[in-house]
Amino acid sequence: MNILILGSGGREHALAWAVKQNPKCDRLIVAPGNAGIAGLADCAILDILDGDTVAAFATENAIDLVIIGPEAPLAAGVADRLRAAGLKVFGPSQAAARLEASKVFTKEICAAVGAPTATWARFTDAVTARAYVEEKGAPIVVKADGLAAGKGVIVAMNLAEALTAIEDMFGGAFGAAGAEIIIEEFMEGEEASFFVLCDGQTAIPMGTAQDYKRAGDGDTGPNTGGMGAYSPAPVITPEIIDRVMKEIVLPTLTEMVRRGTPYQGVLFAGLMIGDGQPRLVEYNCRFGDPETQALMLRLGAQALDLMQATAEGRLDRVSAHWADDHALTVVMAAKGYPGPYAKGSEIHGLDLLSEDSWQIVFHSGTTSRESATVADGGRVLSVTCRGRTLREAHERAYQMVDTIDWPEGFSRRDIGWRAL
Repeated sequence: MNILILGSGGREHALAWAVKQNPKCDRLIVAPGNAGIAGLADCAILDILDGDTVAAFATENAIDLVIIGPEAPLAAGVADRLRAAGLKVFGPSQAAARLEASKVFTKEICAAVGAPTATWARFTDAVTARAYVEEKGAPIVVKADGLAAGKGVIVAMNLAEALTAIEDMFGGAFGAAGAEIIIEEFMEGEEASFFVLCDGQTAIPMGTAQDYKRAGDGDTGPNTGGMGAYSPAPVITPEIIDRVMKEIVLPTLTEMVRRGTPYQGVLFAGLMIGDGQPRLVEYNCRFGDPETQALMLRLGAQALDLMQATAEGRLDRVSAHWADDHALTVVMAAKGYPGPYAKGSEIHGLDLLSEDSWQIVFHSGTTSRESATVADGGRVLSVTCRGRTLREAHERAYQMVDTIDWPEGFSRRDIGWRAL
């Protein structure tokens, strides 16, 4: 098979690594890729938001399967254009991707099917939003309706933070994504990530993980795109999985079919679990980053089989098989992230690390300069390890982190503490 993956982050590096483990993969192209991905696949400079361009490239290169990594191409309708060209695609249509592209849409779906989620209200102006927050008090959650690269959610622990979030969003901090906002109750409990594969008719649980959004140890500092993750998430028990499928995921998918927009791809349900009761925080229409790094290290070659079955509408004949192991990923980010940060610093020590099916460094924001690996983003590396226990994976990952010589970078030192 010839396979094309769209994207350039750690998630796409992990997907590319897993795909390459499968003997079905003859040629792998990643567009645009990064310095780490270039070591295992051909990288192509391509506007991945332009469906016509991607479709022409895929046709010219005899691509058998296109895997869409990030949310932006999905929201732009790239999957639709590829399917119209007769290509097999892993990723939902533009209409189905509204489950991530619009938080208001997701809340309306939850209301239609009775899926448990936080109480909420929508606003299109700052005046009424401020009044609502002053009435409800804090803690409270303020969310931009649209796509904001994982940063459009402010968990305000006091009234001042909530009011500032409202002013920032309506002031353009998140561009068009903040033109409309929702404000919802602060849910108590433990947050976790649940991944489901859907082919429009059948849905199967794929895996669980738990990520860390705050920049600092002890869940302090600003929200980020994710500073680390581990899999599996012990808080998502088999009983919780049964409830989430029955009360949240399957009703959502049935409603999407009823509306004429069946869902095909991976559906990532962010959950809040309190007192054994799961509630939906949000949906994402692609694999999470950095959860994917941990998931793919555990899944390996079967990831391609599962994604291919999803794209071909035959999920009723496959299932994910997990070893009794654990994986943990630690994100190394440029100092200053998620605020302003410098690009261009050299990263040393990567050549000292052996990489295999138990430990690997996935690249997120890197590029090559002569013979050096250079930081070119906010989140730059995802150091990912497996172990027979979570503690073993944790220790191995931080040994690798400490081998990497990058003074301009930082990482959290407590990834996995909830389970440990």
